[in-house]
Amino acid sequence: MQKIALFNHKGGVSKTTTVFNLGWMLAEQGKKVLMVDSDPQCNLTGMVLGFQGADELENFYETQGRNTLRSGLLPAFEAQPRSIEAVETVTVEARPGLHLLAGDLRLAELEVTLGIAQELSAAIQALQNLPGSFDFLLEATGKSIQADYILIDMSPGLGAINQNLVSISDYMILPTSPDIFSVMAIDSLARILPRWKVWADQASRLPVLKDAAYPFPEPKLKILGTVIQKYRPRKGRAASAFQRWIDQIDIAVETRLRPALEVEDLLLPNRVYEENGINAGLNLALIADFNSLISRSQEHATPVFSLTEEQLSAAGDVLDNFVASRDSFHYDFSTLASRVESLIEDAKR
Repeated sequence: MQKIALFNHKGGVSKTTTVFNLGWMLAEQGKKVLMVDSDPQCNLTGMVLGFQGADELENFYETQGRNTLRSGLLPAFEAQPRSIEAVETVTVEARPGLHLLAGDLRLAELEVTLGIAQELSAAIQALQNLPGSFDFLLEATGKSIQADYILIDMSPGLGAINQNLVSISDYMILPTSPDIFSVMAIDSLARILPRWKVWADQASRLPVLKDAAYPFPEPKLKILGTVIQKYRPRKGRAASAFQRWIDQIDIAVETRLRPALEVEDLLLPNRVYEENGINAGLNLALIADFNSLISRSQEHATPVFSLTEEQLSAAGDVLDNFVASRDSFHYDFSTLASRVESLIEDAKR
């Protein structure tokens, strides 16, 4: 069971959409996948459940509120006289093998307490179970459904919860979009990720955390690469205005992020990237903007690449164009899923 964080502290880079589409495709390819909604905005939860309004989401929490990421963590955060146990997942009926650990708006309330616990201060004894609680819950819930992969959808930001989730993950994918802000985010992550790795190394060796009821694990994080989404295609490739920023993202990764990650051993061996056709910019996939297909996807709680002709709700040339786009996206996400699996398998050799 491999935990893969999809993280970028820049918003609007399709983290949630990538988790949903990649998780669905991995399940389509025969894997059992647990998607974790750790963003208090709960967009992944709403997307999976196909909610059309606030009332439906409110009803879900009234009936299923004990089965969320936050509720699963409460035995540690409220020092309850019971252990953390696997949370009952939401089964995605239309895609066997795909499950959701639902998000919770109130997860943000745990941020400050976790941040204090992760400062590794002398007073940490009273908070020693918190840093390892996220890993314990995800492992328990993943094992309860025999998951092959846990995909973690994360909020934009650099708070304690994101630091924890990145640090306990086995791998990380960096979603980006072709704009200057993604380039700036990569430069920022070149400074942040090594610092988080140093913190995780220290935390895993600290006796008070090693001996906790929920021990903080030894970090194993490796960066798989970037996914660049939401470009506008023209004649089968990215339009020039978007290609410019795609190139800049590749350059930022190659010249600034990769060297910083290498110092803290946060990369796979170079041979693994090369054998899987990954360029120097560590680009795993280029995925065009979904355009009008996204509304159909949201309406039917189905990835764009799995929409039926009936769900596409069109005719004539419009339907033909929709089908061509749908099939193209199926190829893109199938290739991405296979590439992720291959990178992980090759890294074990």
